[in-house]
Amino acid sequence: MIRAERLSKAYQGVPAVRGVDLSVPEGELCVLLGPSGCGKSTLLRLINALTPADSGTVKVNGRDIRSTPPETLRRGIGYVVQNVGLFPHYTVRRNISVVPELLKWKKEDIAKRAAFLMALTGLPDKYLDKYPHELSGGEAQRVGVARALAADPPILLMDEPFGSVDPLNRERLQRSFLDIQKTLNKTVLFVTHDVSEALTMGDRILLMREGRIVSSGTPRELVFTEGDAFSQAFFGSEMALKLLTRHQVRAACVR
Repeated sequence: MIRAERLSKAYQGVPAVRGVDLSVPEGELCVLLGPSGCGKSTLLRLINALTPADSGTVKVNGRDIRSTPPETLRRGIGYVVQNVGLFPHYTVRRNISVVPELLKWKKEDIAKRAAFLMALTGLPDKYLDKYPHELSGGEAQRVGVARALAADPPILLMDEPFGSVDPLNRERLQRSFLDIQKTLNKTVLFVTHDVSEALTMGDRILLMREGRIVSSGTPRELVFTEGDAFSQAFFGSEMALKLLTRHQVRAACVR
C-alpha cells in the first residue's frame, strides 16, 4: 500500500533522508525507529507530500503521489503528531468532524462516526462538548487519533504520537491503539525513538540511522539476530529479553 524507492531529501545541502526504499503492505503496523535527527519525521512528511522529495518516488496504492492532488492524497491518510494539534477553539466534536464536514458528509453520518470513534478510543460521549484545554494529555492524544480516523482513511502516519504523555498513560495509549488496530486493520507507519515502544507496537521495525534504513525485521528477528554495532546498541544489550516481553502486550491485544 505504501512504497518508496530511492527517496532522498536534503536541507541546505545536509542530507535528511538518503536513498530510502521501503514497502508497507496493507494492514501492517510498521515502526520507524531511530535516534533523534535520523530522518524519521522527514520520511513521514515525504510520504504525505507535506515536504517535496529531492529525488525518488512514493506510491500509495500503486499511484505516484506526484500525480495525485494533495487534498485527494491526504483524504486517504490520517496523520497523528506528538503535540496533537487540536483546534483550541473547537470542541472535541467539532475537531473530530472537521474532515468529514469538508468532505460534505451528512450530519447524521458525522454524528454516528464521532460517537463510534469516541467509543473506540475509550472516551465517554460527554467529552464531545469539551474543549482541548479541558482534556488531559492522554485524553487529547485519544482525540487526535479519533480525528485522524474520522474520514476512515486506509493509512495512518503517526509521528511520536504518545511521546508527550507520562509513562503510565503512554502504555495505556499503546494498548488502546493496538485494540483499535485489531478492529480497523489500518496500514500504519509509526515513528518512535523508544525501543520499548517499537517492540510493543510493531509488526515490523525499520531501524534508521543518518537518513538510511540500516536494519529491518520483526521485533523477535531484530532482538535475536546479530547485526552491526549500531543495531546491537538498540537490540543486543542485556535489556533485550526484558524489552521483548513488551511485545507480548501486542500479542495479547491482537488475539
